[in-house]
Amino acid sequence: MDLVHRNGLRLLKLVNTLLDFSRRAATVVLLFAPKADGAHVDSLGFTIGISLAAVCAAAIAFAVLPNVETFVGFDLMIGLYLVPAGALMALTWPAATLAAMAGTFVQVLSPTNQMVYDPMQFYNAALATIAGCAVAALSFRLLPPLSPALRVRRMLASTLRDLRELSRGNRARLSLADWERRMYGRLEAMPEASEPLRRGLLIMALAVGAEMIVLRRIAPQLGIGQELDLALADLATGGSGISIVRLAGVDRRLATLTEAGARASLVGRARSAILAICDALDQHRSYFDGGAVR
Repeated sequence: MDLVHRNGLRLLKLVNTLLDFSRRAATVVLLFAPKADGAHVDSLGFTIGISLAAVCAAAIAFAVLPNVETFVGFDLMIGLYLVPAGALMALTWPAATLAAMAGTFVQVLSPTNQMVYDPMQFYNAALATIAGCAVAALSFRLLPPLSPALRVRRMLASTLRDLRELSRGNRARLSLADWERRMYGRLEAMPEASEPLRRGLLIMALAVGAEMIVLRRIAPQLGIGQELDLALADLATGGSGISIVRLAGVDRRLATLTEAGARASLVGRARSAILAICDALDQHRSYFDGGAVR
C-alpha cells in the first residue's frame, strides 16, 4: 500500500507539473501574440525575467525565510526584492523582462501561512514555469506572424469593404463613434514597418467614412436622401469618378438652397462633407476603384 501511495503522489506531482507547464505556455502565447513582430523578442525577455525571479525566489525561500519567524520580518525580506524590482519597471527597456521579474516573483515563491520548504516541489514548479515560457517563445519563432506587408494589405482591403458597405447603406446603424473606434483599432494594429502612405490611406478612410455617416444622418432633413444614395452607390461598385460627378451635383443643389438658422448650418456641414469625400476620391481613385495603392 505504501508503494501504491508513493506512486500515486508522484503521478499527482507529475500531472500538476504538466498543468503548470501548459498554463504558463498558454498564458505567454495569449499575452504576446497581439504584438505580432515583437512577440518573439518580448516573450523571450519574459522568459529571462521569470528565470531571474525564480533564482531570487529560491535564494529567499531556502536561505532567508527559514531564519525569519515574524510576519514583519517576512515582509521586509520580500520587500528587499519587490521594491527594487518594482522601481526598475519604470524603465522602458527591457520592459517584458522587468515586468516578469516583478510580477511573477510571488507566484514562483508561493508563500503560505505555514511555509513548506520542499526543494524538489519548488524546483519542479519553477522548471515547469520557465519551460512553458521558453516553449511559448520558441513557438513564435517556429510559427512566425504574417508579414507586415500582407497584414497591411488585409487591413486596407477590409477597410475598403467597410467603406463600400457604408456607401450602400448596409451599415446605416453604425454610429460615428463605432466607426472611429474600429478605424483607431486598425491604426493601432498597423505594423511599425508599414509605409507612411498606407497609414495615410487608413486615416483618409477614417475621414471619408465619418463624413458619409454624417451625410446620411442629415440628408433627410435637407431633402437630398435619394440623390446622395445614388451618388454613394457608384462608390460601392468601384466607380469613384461617377460618384464624384454626382456628389458635385448634390453640392450644386445644396448651393441653391437659401436657408437660415439651423438649416443653414446643416447645409454648410453637408457641403463640407461632400467636398472632403470628393477630394479623397480624386486623390486616391485607384484605391477606391480597386484597392490598388498608387
